[in-house]
Amino acid sequence: MKNFKRYTVTAALPYANGPKHIGHLAGAYIPSDVYVRYLRSAGKDVLFVCGSDEHGTAIPNQALKENTTSQAIIDKYHKLIYDCFKKLGIAFDIYHRTSEQIHHETSQEIFLTLYNKGLLTEEVSEQYYDDEANVFLADRYIVGTCPKCGNPNAYGDQCEKCGSTLSPRELINPKSTLTGKAPVLRETKHWYLPLQNYEGWLQEWILKEHADDWKANVYGQCKSWIDAGLQARAMTRDLDWGIKVPLPDAEGKVLYVWFDAPIGYVSATRAFFQEITSGKIKYAQPQREFKNAKADDWKTYWQDPETKLVHFIGKDNIVFHCIIFPIILKAHGEFILPDNVPANEFMNLEGDKMSTSRGWSIEMHEYIEDFPDKPDVLRYCLLANLPESKDSEFTWKDFQSRNNNELVAILGNFINRALVLTQKYFDNKVPARGTLQPVDEEVIRALKEHPRTIAASIEQYRFREATAGLMDLARLGNKYLAETEPWKVYKTDPARVGTILNIALQIAANLAIVGEVFLPFSAKKINAMLNLETKGWSDAGSDALLNPTHPLGAAALLFEKIEDDVIAKQLQKLHDKKKSMEPVTVDVAPLKPEVTFDDFSKLDIRVGKVLAAEKMEKSNKLLKLTIDTGVDKRTVLSGIAQHFSPEEMIGKQVTLIANLAPRKMMGIESQGMVLMAEDADGKLKLLQPSEAVFPGSVVS
Repeated sequence: MKNFKRYTVTAALPYANGPKHIGHLAGAYIPSDVYVRYLRSAGKDVLFVCGSDEHGTAIPNQALKENTTSQAIIDKYHKLIYDCFKKLGIAFDIYHRTSEQIHHETSQEIFLTLYNKGLLTEEVSEQYYDDEANVFLADRYIVGTCPKCGNPNAYGDQCEKCGSTLSPRELINPKSTLTGKAPVLRETKHWYLPLQNYEGWLQEWILKEHADDWKANVYGQCKSWIDAGLQARAMTRDLDWGIKVPLPDAEGKVLYVWFDAPIGYVSATRAFFQEITSGKIKYAQPQREFKNAKADDWKTYWQDPETKLVHFIGKDNIVFHCIIFPIILKAHGEFILPDNVPANEFMNLEGDKMSTSRGWSIEMHEYIEDFPDKPDVLRYCLLANLPESKDSEFTWKDFQSRNNNELVAILGNFINRALVLTQKYFDNKVPARGTLQPVDEEVIRALKEHPRTIAASIEQYRFREATAGLMDLARLGNKYLAETEPWKVYKTDPARVGTILNIALQIAANLAIVGEVFLPFSAKKINAMLNLETKGWSDAGSDALLNPTHPLGAAALLFEKIEDDVIAKQLQKLHDKKKSMEPVTVDVAPLKPEVTFDDFSKLDIRVGKVLAAEKMEKSNKLLKLTIDTGVDKRTVLSGIAQHFSPEEMIGKQVTLIANLAPRKMMGIESQGMVLMAEDADGKLKLLQPSEAVFPGSVVS
């Protein structure tokens, strides 16, 4: 394996169109954070880069849904997502934004380099256009019936019901989401990247050079794409929102979001070194010291062959990070290529695919709100069940079980026993070690081996295996205490107990070093209990991290049990959320027999104002209303008493049929009918004008 001088590690840029769920954490962010924390602990030169992906059609789509601007959407979700990452211990050196000017400039520079080298082709094709809105329609602005499953609300690029990938012209009865009109085909010009020209190079670079070191799921998907034959892909789009195409004849066109998004890693690195060298910090949060840094140092992290580039992503981004982005970098000619792209599969939830749009998800911010003191519990549960080679599943019962039976009963229990026994027998100071017995020597040998085994797993991107290694180290400590039984030995041989607890505390100190990579908040607590400064990976495996007489801090519980009622509440919350997202189906009354316009024109429908209202005696349904119709003041009996109080009705505008023949009810003549509508839950709603009008205004 090649030794590298430095590492550039990226985590997929989350799309800033909504909150992100724990499946995203399992896909890219927790594994990348563990990898980077290990490299930092090992003293490696590493830069950890991420940021918000803020272009593409989904941003203005979300703005329409929330009745706001695209800028407001990206500002809102950039902050929400980044705050969640921080609270969950994801330690980026910079979390940037693709809406920043430096990203626009970087993307345009790379596009122009490819254009000026003659590596882009200019093509005219027919695309859907909305005549009323006067815009070309991106795929997500077109809906229609899916030709494969019949879903009437499929998008122009995908049916979210059956999961099929589509093109807009495959949709049956397509409509514009902007105006609801059927789109027309118009010619438009775009610039294409001819992916097929790089097939030979990809076969050499991926299928030969990385056949043994890339994960099987990543290699397999790449091979499938290459074997099927690549085609040219447009690198521009007809949109208002995005990075302008830097050509004189490209009015109204922006860069394809999957052209500019991966370049976000490069622009974020440029921004990082600009900020730390100028001292004008906006996004950079360096997790270590970058000595003698210069603004141009970004190039060493992207252009020096001695730098190892690793992309952490989910499986839905494999083609972009393994084929399209590397082709862009290769075509440009000045950039290094990814050494590895350890993409994970999907994490499902309680037996179903995780989906924010269907309400079947646990959003990061929801978890933090409900478990603010348990970021490491989520980290551990996701790591122990990562979808590394196939889809995995998160369940709340497994979450509870891993917390109670592993974090509490194994790791937390060992740390607590070692500290409490030392506090009890040795005045809370590390005891001296005496003559070692075979059981001690065996434990010390195992202690030295554990960090090496864990490191090897991390370096090969086997994070589930590495996490199991952490827990095995805690098991080693528990087993050692169970075998030596210091609580029984102390009465007859205090010195022997001193040796046992000295070794147990050395294991605890090692758990703080190794644990910081996986469970940073808990590792910090262990160090506080041991009164020990954080140490690096080079110290892991040592049985001499704590000197005799070293004073310890106060013992405390590292983790707490999670009770059944807490889990039941989460399950109910999940099902309630899903139900709230399901479309409401209402039994609609069939249409009445057809009437002519002349029949309809006979109705005198007016807006009136309620002057007085009172309940009818001996009736639960009727209110007696006095209504100003503009022509007269009349009495109308209305069966709305179970939905409106008399006090609520006074002063309201109502719509009524004013020329309905009078009808006597309970001895009172009703002179008209107030019009109402019944919603899905059976509640009556008044039909009212959107703005105040004069009594007597005619509805036509």
